Amino acid sequence: MGSKFAFLGRDMAVDLGTANTLVYVRGRGIVLNEPSVVAINTSTGKILAIGIEAKRMIGRTPNDVVAVRPLRNGVIADFDVAERMLRYFIQRVHKRRPFAKPRIVIAAPSGMTGIEQRAVKEAGYQAGARRVYIVEEPMAAAIGAGLPVHEPTGNMVVDIGGGTTEVAIISMGGVVTCQSVKVGGDELDQAIINFAKKEYALMLGERTAEEIKMSIGSACALSEERHAEIRGRDLVSGLPKTVIVTASEIRAATEEPVNAIVDAVKTTLDKCPPELSGDLMDRGIAITGGGALLAGLDERLRDETGMPIHRVDNALDSVVLGSGKCVEDFEALQQVLVPEPRH
Repeated sequence: MGSKFAFLGRDMAVDLGTANTLVYVRGRGIVLNEPSVVAINTSTGKILAIGIEAKRMIGRTPNDVVAVRPLRNGVIADFDVAERMLRYFIQRVHKRRPFAKPRIVIAAPSGMTGIEQRAVKEAGYQAGARRVYIVEEPMAAAIGAGLPVHEPTGNMVVDIGGGTTEVAIISMGGVVTCQSVKVGGDELDQAIINFAKKEYALMLGERTAEEIKMSIGSACALSEERHAEIRGRDLVSGLPKTVIVTASEIRAATEEPVNAIVDAVKTTLDKCPPELSGDLMDRGIAITGGGALLAGLDERLRDETGMPIHRVDNALDSVVLGSGKCVEDFEALQQVLVPEPRH
């Protein structure tokens, strides 16, 4: 079926994430991984940069230029900008085929309302897709992590993205129970910004907060407690200032969002049917997404749930790889897609 439509443009899968957008093209794999950021000139409405170029501009632009993130908490916050960003990414992938109209599978959070789903689909159609399908993020993450989702055994996946954390128990190609909380990497960054403001009267930028989280952030005490130098603007004098923070301070600052993620895992386990609970004890929980890379998170979840925790090797790519498998094998994975005819 795919080859019949090859001339119309290669089918593709898109992980439209709060932090990054990844595009997978059938037969070629992941071809694009860029930040979901768009730089716009507010006086003319013109888009100046999209992706990596735009992310470099965050917090460094003149007054008439803003760097916008069109997705917040995993859903489209600015429809027009999201559609233009998606169109740009699709056209970049289909450079040699300007009239290509591919079929697109878009990964979306499981807690999405019908209206939000329609907004994602409409963005896909406006960006030039011939047909748009939606796959739930935890299902895509489980497929991408290589879990046997079609077998009648319980598989549990925790996908911690930039804006949402999706926790799901999957069996026989369907989601048995799931929990979607609007807590992710962005919340951790925000917690670090708030901490620096309160403790050191220091104003930090988003990028600096993210760098601190990645270098010394952790979910539980580690054997080697590191420290880092952070730079920002002194809120009292207004001058640039540098302070040294320790890993334990950052851990205390991010305790609340980390707790919210742990609670979501416990709540989902609490709703798990008893037959599947036994499977989960044997197989454990797979954690994926950018947030899974937070140091010590696997240990923290292991302590809190008493279950084996596996951090997936391709944690950052598992959602787009799972969506990509749906594209490679439409027929076999038809049941995991959320179909809806276009009105």
